[in-house]
Amino acid sequence: MVPAHRTHRGLEAHRPAGGHHRARRRGRAVSAGFLLAPLLLAGCTGQDPQDTAAPGIVGGAAATASASASASASSSGAAGSAQSLQDAYQQVITGVLPSVVEIRTGSGLGSGVVLDEEGNIVTNAHVVGTATEFQVQFANSATSYPATLVGTYPTNDLAVIHVEGAPELHPATFGDSSAVEVGTIVLAMGNPLGLSSSVSNGIVSAVGRTVSEPAGESSPGATLPGTIQTSAAINPGNSGGALVDLDGEVIGIPTLAALSPSQGGAAPGIGFAIPSNTAKDIAGQLIANDGRVVDSNRAALEVSVTTLADASGQPAGVGVVAVDPGGAAAAAGVREGDVIVSVAGQDVTSTGQLSTVLAERSVGDVVDVVVVRDGRRETLQVTLGELASTS
Repeated sequence: MVPAHRTHRGLEAHRPAGGHHRARRRGRAVSAGFLLAPLLLAGCTGQDPQDTAAPGIVGGAAATASASASASASSSGAAGSAQSLQDAYQQVITGVLPSVVEIRTGSGLGSGVVLDEEGNIVTNAHVVGTATEFQVQFANSATSYPATLVGTYPTNDLAVIHVEGAPELHPATFGDSSAVEVGTIVLAMGNPLGLSSSVSNGIVSAVGRTVSEPAGESSPGATLPGTIQTSAAINPGNSGGALVDLDGEVIGIPTLAALSPSQGGAAPGIGFAIPSNTAKDIAGQLIANDGRVVDSNRAALEVSVTTLADASGQPAGVGVVAVDPGGAAAAAGVREGDVIVSVAGQDVTSTGQLSTVLAERSVGDVVDVVVVRDGRRETLQVTLGELASTS
C-alpha cells in the first residue's frame, strides 16, 4: 500500500503571484551520467590514398545521399507523428475541458466533472467536505454559479453536487475503466493550485492499486481499491477532475498523490485516480436515491473494531468491539472480545490494514480469519458480507 495525500487545496494556499507558496514537491537528486561523444574513426589499411580516392568519393557520395534520404524520411515521419500526437492532445482538450469545473467551498477548492445536462457534477467527497453549498466555475469563464450537495460517500471518496442556472452544459463521456491498460496515454484536467483549466499529461503507470488517504478536516479518510496509477502530474486542486484517454473518455477521477517517506513531500509522477466505473456507479446511486448509496459492492466482516496497542504503543491487532447479529462474522463464530490478527493469509495489526485487505476482496469471498481468543489462536472461515451503505 502506498502512502498518499489528498489533492484538495485550501483557499489560503491559492494566492496569486507574490503570495507565499510552500513547495509541495521536492526534486530528487540525480547523478550525472557520462555522455560518450561519437568518435571519428580512421581506417588502418596500408593502401595508398590515391589508389582509393575515386572509388571512395563515389561510394561516399552515394552513401551520403542514401543516408540523407533515410534521415530525411525518418525526420519527416517523426515530425508527422509528433504533429499527429499534438493534434490528438488538442482535440481531446478542446472536447473535454468544457466538462471539467472548478468547485469552491468556504474553505477549499477542487475540481469536478459534468455528468449530465441536468447539472449533476461528480467530484471527491474530500473536496465537498461538510459543505452543502458551493460555487462552480466552468472552463474559460469568469462567472460562478451556485451549486448544492446531492450526496456524498466518503467510503469511496466520491460525491455529487448539482449546479443551478448554468448555461449549456457539456457532459463528459465516461469510458470503461476495466479495459484500461498500462502505457495508455492520459491527460489530467483540473484546477491544480488554483490554476483553472490546467492540463498535464502522462501514462497509466499501473492499475488495480489499493491506496489509503489520511483523515483530515474534510474527510475521515478512506481505503480506495482498484485505483489507476498515473505519471500525469496530480497536484492540490486536481481532486475530483478528469483523467482522460486520447479517445476523449474519462477513465478516472484524480484523487491522490503519493508521498515520499524519505523526502517527506509529494513523490513526483505518482498519482492515483478512482476508476470511472466506480465513479459512475456511486454517482448514479447518489443521484437516483436522494443522496444515498444502497449497494456498496465492497466486502465486509460486519463487525465493529478498534486498533489495539502493545506495551510500547505499537499496533498489535484488531479488537472486535461488536458483532452485527446475523452478519458474516457472526455466522462464522467471531465473538465480541476476539482479536483479529490475520485475514485471508495477511497479517493485520490495525483497522487500516484490515480495511486494505477487505478492499481487495469481493462480497461472497470465503476467507480464513485468525483470531486470538482466551490466549489461543483460532482460525474461522468467513463468507464476506457487504459493507453497509449510506442511510
